[in-house]
Amino acid sequence: MIHEPFSPATATLAGFPLWILFVLIPLVGIGCFAWIMARRAAPLFKGAPDPRFDRIPERIVMVLKLWLAQWRQPRYFLAGVLHIVVFFGFLVLGARSTEMVVLGFVDGFRLPGFGGALGEAYDVAKDVASTLVLIAVVILAIRRAFFKPARYAVPERYGKDHTPEALFVLGMIGLLMLSESAFEGSLLAAQREAGHSVTAFTLAWAFQQMFAGVATSTLAAVNLVAYVVHDLTFFFFLCFLPFGKHFHVITSLFNVYFMRLQLGNVKPVVHGITDAQLDDLKSFGVKKFEDFTWKHMLDFYSCVDCGRCSDHCPANAVKRPLSPRFISIKARDYAFEHYPVFGKSPTGDAPNLIGGIYTEDEIWSCTTCGACEEECPVGIEYIDKMVDLRRGMVDEGMVPQSLQKPMSALEKRGNPWGKLEKKRAEWTAGVGEGIEVKSVEKGDTADTLYFVDSISSYDDRSQKIAQATARVLAKGGIDFAVIGKDEKDSGHDVRRFGEEMLFQTLKEQNTEAIKASEAKTIVVNDPHALNALRNDYKDVPPVQHVSEVVALLIEGGKLKLNPLADATRTYTFHDPCYLGRHNGTYDPPRTAIDAIPGMKRVEMTGNCRDRSFCCGGGGLMLFYEPDEEQRMGVVRVNQAKDAGADVIVTACPFCMTNIEDAIKVAGLEGKMEVIDLVELVDRQMQQ
Repeated sequence: MIHEPFSPATATLAGFPLWILFVLIPLVGIGCFAWIMARRAAPLFKGAPDPRFDRIPERIVMVLKLWLAQWRQPRYFLAGVLHIVVFFGFLVLGARSTEMVVLGFVDGFRLPGFGGALGEAYDVAKDVASTLVLIAVVILAIRRAFFKPARYAVPERYGKDHTPEALFVLGMIGLLMLSESAFEGSLLAAQREAGHSVTAFTLAWAFQQMFAGVATSTLAAVNLVAYVVHDLTFFFFLCFLPFGKHFHVITSLFNVYFMRLQLGNVKPVVHGITDAQLDDLKSFGVKKFEDFTWKHMLDFYSCVDCGRCSDHCPANAVKRPLSPRFISIKARDYAFEHYPVFGKSPTGDAPNLIGGIYTEDEIWSCTTCGACEEECPVGIEYIDKMVDLRRGMVDEGMVPQSLQKPMSALEKRGNPWGKLEKKRAEWTAGVGEGIEVKSVEKGDTADTLYFVDSISSYDDRSQKIAQATARVLAKGGIDFAVIGKDEKDSGHDVRRFGEEMLFQTLKEQNTEAIKASEAKTIVVNDPHALNALRNDYKDVPPVQHVSEVVALLIEGGKLKLNPLADATRTYTFHDPCYLGRHNGTYDPPRTAIDAIPGMKRVEMTGNCRDRSFCCGGGGLMLFYEPDEEQRMGVVRVNQAKDAGADVIVTACPFCMTNIEDAIKVAGLEGKMEVIDLVELVDRQMQQ
């Protein structure tokens, strides 16, 4: 251990022992921090219940992956790498900060075990870390001040720009690095005759060189001032964090630990309430801030304000009145205002969130595609909040005019078009000769149930997808049946549009019909039906998307495909949101496409797989009339065009409808084509 020629623990000022002050600073700092955190935690105790204390091993893995390994940070390479440097720098310097605090009243203090080789190795690591953190902070500050990415911008309607706060925090981090290194460098300069050295080209080394030849008395003063600056800055920084966007430094670990683990599901109306008890509820959804769950309030505190969610939000990209980032920020601002650290909360009734901090169009603009959640580095959830806010709006009768008719039709006829139940299986007439589509309605049974859902049953274009699905299943030797008139809409988008009771009705009717079919497995061609049956329903057989089935049939040699007639065309696969992000199915569709001889396929680099761009046509969005500058489908078509493709393959009837329309709107009719995966396989099957 280096013997210190002077120490803050032994320093005096006009005869006053400063160690007393250096005991008071951490006591006051820690006391203030505890009080601030207690005030900030107050709304969480008023939030709705949210059981997040299960699946502990999985949660630990997510902490190690997302929080410790910073898994999602490099998706934005420069900002991500710089953040990783600062993050790991802070982890390394945590031990040194602890030592610095205790050094104020314990002369020569070192953490247990840091007195020998381990301590020497750590000293090298912390000197390198402080240097790298300062470099990263300078780059981040320059980038934020002069080259600010568009995703950091704050529109006037959302409040003030957050750049000053970001620069202030970066300044405090830099001051911590400089003060600690000046403290270290002044000690090393005073010990120069003893031959003590430090890692070259680090901050501490730079200060040692700067202070070479300086009188010991001056070095003692520098050392003391550096210590005081570091001590005060450290505890001020700690207490400042809960007052702004950098609150995530404290909360992100807990937010990642408690993040949602299951893909595709939607939280129940109220945790702990069974479906049978829903009729007893007096109010549905989120209307007041306290209706949010405590975890969702923790989300608001944990927002990094990095803009990644909004940068990948398709609604935001086409200038709909929605930016996921500000869903969190506005709620956090509300919490800060109504649960202040200083003073009393505003009196009077709590304002409604819709019309208060959010607008109706803002919440209805969400397609629930999940891009925001996939991008968030700290596990913030948005879809459940959107669904809960919509539940509240539906409960209050705030339903867009364009959605009222399909909702009513779903209630009366079990499909958003309002067509007769007996016509649900009419598409089977066009399957082709020699292929019999069994029907549960007629008393048939089969091991596999083909759940068709509404769009493939009633939409003229999508019926072709259903017919192709039937032909491919038959060719693959799969014995299957359809339900017929007793099948209802899966209710997937009914639930995500906030009409919970209607969803429960549809689910109950479909569950009864599925059980009556005696099927052992279910296959679907609509990813929305896949997600509903797999994640929203209970006690139904295992569900597969037709792309998964086709890939297995091809790999098993049960489906053989002919070469492409035109090998000059370039294909690309559009990942449907509810097949990819929500259910993790990325490879089977590509396996099926690539099995076609002569196939030339390209990826929409940066906009594929878990970063796929929503077509905008999912579920009831086909009926919604949003305020937007451009169709999402047009953006998607242009992305495919930019990738060099002239054929877009998808695996969702909603995507098919929207992209087909988008090709026309984009003026690319005759130049680009969209085809469903199962149609492509059907077209290439060897007879």
